[in-house]
Parts: sequence; C-alpha cells; structure tokens
Amino acid sequence: MNTTNALTTLEALGRFRCSAILRTPHGAAAAPAMEAAVEGGFRAIEFTLNTPGALERIAEFSRRDGLLVGAGTVLCVADARAALDAGARFLVAPVFDPDVFAFCVEEGVLAIPGTYTPTEMLCAHRAGALAVKLFPGPGDGPAHVRACLGPMPFLRIMPTSGVTEENAAAFLAAGAFAVGFVNSLFDPGDMAAERFSAIRERARRMVAACASAGR
Repeated sequence: MNTTNALTTLEALGRFRCSAILRTPHGAAAAPAMEAAVEGGFRAIEFTLNTPGALERIAEFSRRDGLLVGAGTVLCVADARAALDAGARFLVAPVFDPDVFAFCVEEGVLAIPGTYTPTEMLCAHRAGALAVKLFPGPGDGPAHVRACLGPMPFLRIMPTSGVTEENAAAFLAAGAFAVGFVNSLFDPGDMAAERFSAIRERARRMVAACASAGR
C-alpha cells in the first residue's frame, strides 16, 4: 500500500477548495459543460459514473495538465477499477462500502466515502478515510459541519449535495475542507438547452466565492 498519491491528491483538493461535479443524463453535453466549468476556473472536477460516457470523459480530461479528475458514484470494486484505469485520481461514493474502500487503500488512491452522521464520519475516519463526503446535504448545512467538527476537529468534511453559490463560503467558514458543486453549477435546464456560457459564468462566481472564503 502506498499512500503518497492519495496524500498528494488530498493536498491539491484542499488547495483548490472546490470541485465541479457533473451528473447528467445528457451524455453529449458532458464534455462541453465540464469544459465550461474549467474555463470558469475549476481545477478539481468529477464525473459521476451514472453519467453516460463518464469513463470516456474521465480519460479525456485526465490527459490535460493542471486538472485533478475524479470519479463519483463509485459503488462497487469493478467501477472503482474501471475509473482508475480511465485515469481518475480520486474516487467518491455516496456511502461507505468496505470492499470499495479496501480496494482504494490497496491501490493508494484517495477514496472519499459518503457519510452523514457523526458516527458514520468517525467510523470512516477510523477505517482510514482521509476525507469524508457529507451526503445528502442537510438543510442546515454549514451548522451541521460546524457541529460535527466541534468534538472531531480532525475530520476533513467535504459537502456536495446542497452546496450553492450563495452558501459555499459559509460551508468553508464553518470548517469544511472543500466543497463540491453539482446541480447548482450544472443546472439541469442549462444542460438540456446546452447553455454552456451560463455554466461558465456561474463557475467563475463559485470559484471566486470559495477563494475569498475565510479559512
């Protein structure tokens, strides 16, 4: 087991502070939509595996310098292996699956399992998770993060669901390690209508909001 790659990836995510997470049924729009997010300033990006053509898009974007490309909705070892073969640098799941996590540890890749309660977060941390995804997003998102970090400040919590342009800075100020933007960035209406310029401008505002948030 080699944790060097996982730690390097973790450091980069912490430096970027935000990621663009694309989940869409519109496979043909995936590449131009993510391109718009990159043009808007995102350097950490993620394609969920239930997006049509996700592995091809991971392979395409991972060949580019300066981008940290991950795979989301990784639910089994076969998916994890396929994502790594495509070039993913980190793997994200909505839940903690022991088999998937053990595979990631063996491969030395950063795995970010999904957790919601403080108990789930601590169990994932004790299993070796360097960071945990907060999923689903609670209605009191920043307060939830702050409450969990109160007794467990060693956790690196990465909220995704429920993170918006308006509350991203509050999540980070509450102690979130980084945040991920999903539908709030890749608005379903914009995706269906291929309004990629709207995604680009939204991305710029989101990246700026995260950059200016207090640490």
